Amino acid sequence: MTGSGLQLSAEYRRDSSWVATPRPRLSWVFTQAPPGWSQAAAELRLNDDRMEQINGPLNVFVGWPFEDLVARETYQVQVRLQGTDGIWTAWSDPLDIRLGTLGPGEWQARFSALTAPRQEAQPFIIRHRFLLDRKPARATLYWSALGAVKARIDGVEVDDSVLAPGWTSYADRVLHETTDVTALLEPGWRTIGLEVTGGWYTEVYGFADEARRVYGEQPCAAAQLHLLFDDGSEEIIASGDDWETTEGGEVVASGIYEGETIDHRRSLRWWDPQEGDWEAAAVAPDQPVPVARMNEPVRRVDTLAPVKVSSSAAGTILDFGQNLVGRLRIEVQGEPGTRIEIRHAEVLEDGELATRPLRRAAATDTFILSGTGTEVFEPVGTFHGFRYAEISGYPGEVDPERVQAIVLQSDLRRTGWLETSNPLLNQLHENIVWSMRGNFLSLPTDCPQRDERLGWTGDVQIFAPTAATLFDCNGFLANWLVDLRAEQDRAGGVVPNIVPNVFGFAWPAAAWGDAATVIPTVLAERFADDDLLTKSLDSMKAWVSSELAAAGGPGLWETTLQFGDWLDPDAPADMAGAAKTQPGLVATAYLYRSLDLLSKAAAHLGEDESAARARESADDVRAAFAAAYLTSEGRLVSDAPTAYALALQFGLIQGLSTREALARRLAHVIKRDAYHISTGFIGTPLVLDALTDFGYDSHAAALLLQTRCPSWLYPVTMGATTVWERWDSMLPDGSVNPGEMTSFNHYALGAVADWMYRRLAGIAPAAPGYSLIRFAPIALPGLDHATATVDTPAGRVEGGWRREKGAILWKLTVPAHATAAVRLPGLELEVGPGVHEWTTTEPTRTTAASVHMWSPVSEVVDNPEAFATVMKVLASHDGHLAEMVRRRTDWTLSTPLQIALFSVPPHVINQIAKELDA
Repeated sequence: MTGSGLQLSAEYRRDSSWVATPRPRLSWVFTQAPPGWSQAAAELRLNDDRMEQINGPLNVFVGWPFEDLVARETYQVQVRLQGTDGIWTAWSDPLDIRLGTLGPGEWQARFSALTAPRQEAQPFIIRHRFLLDRKPARATLYWSALGAVKARIDGVEVDDSVLAPGWTSYADRVLHETTDVTALLEPGWRTIGLEVTGGWYTEVYGFADEARRVYGEQPCAAAQLHLLFDDGSEEIIASGDDWETTEGGEVVASGIYEGETIDHRRSLRWWDPQEGDWEAAAVAPDQPVPVARMNEPVRRVDTLAPVKVSSSAAGTILDFGQNLVGRLRIEVQGEPGTRIEIRHAEVLEDGELATRPLRRAAATDTFILSGTGTEVFEPVGTFHGFRYAEISGYPGEVDPERVQAIVLQSDLRRTGWLETSNPLLNQLHENIVWSMRGNFLSLPTDCPQRDERLGWTGDVQIFAPTAATLFDCNGFLANWLVDLRAEQDRAGGVVPNIVPNVFGFAWPAAAWGDAATVIPTVLAERFADDDLLTKSLDSMKAWVSSELAAAGGPGLWETTLQFGDWLDPDAPADMAGAAKTQPGLVATAYLYRSLDLLSKAAAHLGEDESAARARESADDVRAAFAAAYLTSEGRLVSDAPTAYALALQFGLIQGLSTREALARRLAHVIKRDAYHISTGFIGTPLVLDALTDFGYDSHAAALLLQTRCPSWLYPVTMGATTVWERWDSMLPDGSVNPGEMTSFNHYALGAVADWMYRRLAGIAPAAPGYSLIRFAPIALPGLDHATATVDTPAGRVEGGWRREKGAILWKLTVPAHATAAVRLPGLELEVGPGVHEWTTTEPTRTTAASVHMWSPVSEVVDNPEAFATVMKVLASHDGHLAEMVRRRTDWTLSTPLQIALFSVPPHVINQIAKELDA
């Protein structure tokens, strides 16, 4: 916080002064505004000599009012604000801004590689030695790679990025990094070098025997150094065939899935002209001219120490207490040639690493000692998803104090925190945070551990609202959407299921391709990023056209292959798409949703004709949906929670009475399943909203707080520290799900966190960028309190509630750039900036009836203690029997419990009766 209380930022990045546009938009937040303050105007000052005033309350993505930035110049911007009272604030601290892009035609560097590599994906070093006859006034290094690279000058790393420049759709776009290296360049002989591994570029993608290298067999890299001297003269040093390369160096082999081999006997001080065997670099074929990074790079963001050490058949297993994404750093002493092998896994099975879920990803790092005292090893070109690491070959006993887990992620700013009275729910929230951290690494991936780690579009569109709450991911997702649009153009308007599209083919799949309409909408809503919405509008139109073509027009979409409600918990382990909800119903619902979102986006951006066409088609789809899937009794033909949640939350069914009937049926089927989760990827983000929008808070509470499998909290009870791919990735007996596709770090099912912030704690955007906040929290049965904090573009919002002596205390802090629409029991009003508190009477709730063997099962399931008792006794006798009874029984019936347990042995029934009586 500055003395003025003003926080100023430029475009998408707060981690760096570099921006990727000559006209960066500016945003600011006034953190010390008095209650009731509001902005009337802002004044911007550039380099102490240019001033521009902007009238009105706008504080987010304000257009750059000055001349275009010039590459390699440093600018300082300040802001001050005028309140509606006419008083100006002090000036903010200066914000340094520098243009990270090169001007037209300025990129001169050639991508260069080894002339004759001896293996596929050969790591190598490229260097250039030059004489600097005077100290430069400013030195700027630009570098890029088809692969992953670490740039150094005279052996010193030029920045703290990892796996730079990251993964993009390489045929369309390659990123370059930009760094000020003035401090590293003194007069004399200097050596610039790039240490290069294959990274994502040379990885083998695909499943089983179909796996292949998609982009290239070998990595390559490029760099250019711009030197500016005091007399105004400039010099450019750019990579090409006058640079030299070597395959020497300590990194022997490196792969994202395979892992890395480092041999310290091959360590090379390559900046020493006397070391290494060098040859002229081979210039690679022409590649796209790199573009500047617009979002945060991958960095080391945390370090964890082992919490437990155990032995395995092969070596020593270290437990880091947290499923994470990164790699190990170890310190070790030993004889020359000692070979240490480190394998990684997310879970243990029978005391050993459970590596079957990794499929063909070896996830193994090998370190070979030089024998020169204490040696430090850390991979450079790979990462792993793991909680456990098995070390074999270590000389002597493994010293856990000399081993650290280095956590990697794209270095996004945390913006969301939530806390409730339920420790399991709090752990679920932290699991969701950790899953996002691990899978927002360069691009949004499905999982970080097995031979996949791909940018599945369905996963991220489902999770986008949660992501936009937990972290400032606007620039991160805006960057990924550039690749989505490029891949979509190549596929003729169809959005591929993964971006970048290493599969090479694409077909229109509902909920996956809809990332093109959903994510720009979410970013416009949460971050007020209208510019991104404008850039995405043609993509939205093209995707909707592809959907309509696949559906045969604005009607039902039932004619193409769909993923449907992926990973419905009732689907067989080897048939993830075999859901209770018809795939055509899911596809048609998403067709309507994308048409609806396109219509709204086009109208917002002033394209009234496009908006009207999309609205007309949307109305036709909605009518077709109701005609095909809605019965006269107010049910859907797929009598499953996902179907009802889609119909209600997407607005597919009109008429209050019909919607209320659907909500009643949703509540019925939720209770029928004994308040166990019954949705897959599609229904999971929607089901709690669909319940609470119609007042079924107790059903939502029973579903959210359920701890038996399948449920959100079941993995927590099993020790999970991230969100699982399947509701039962680990079975109750501690064994790993037998399905081929089993990950313990998948964020999609964690999309429930968005509901936890919006409805449980009550912090929801009612206007772009939270300029209007909707505060309508739900004092959920079974909880004593819930509070959340969200750093929004309008400022920090804090909200929540607490039960206290028969009353509910509600509290909301509204930031300076927002107002709030408050909706509490018996109370509706609007409030401005400041801290607000209200108290309402706790409504009287019906006490659950005492339960016995002849109680209806509908009463048993509504008494959490009684239901838990029945299940506990059944499970203690036979876990499979307990699950059979739970799934076979319709828990909405008036059938007595005694009758429902007809297949249970008498002595078990007697034990249940005794426990209930007690």
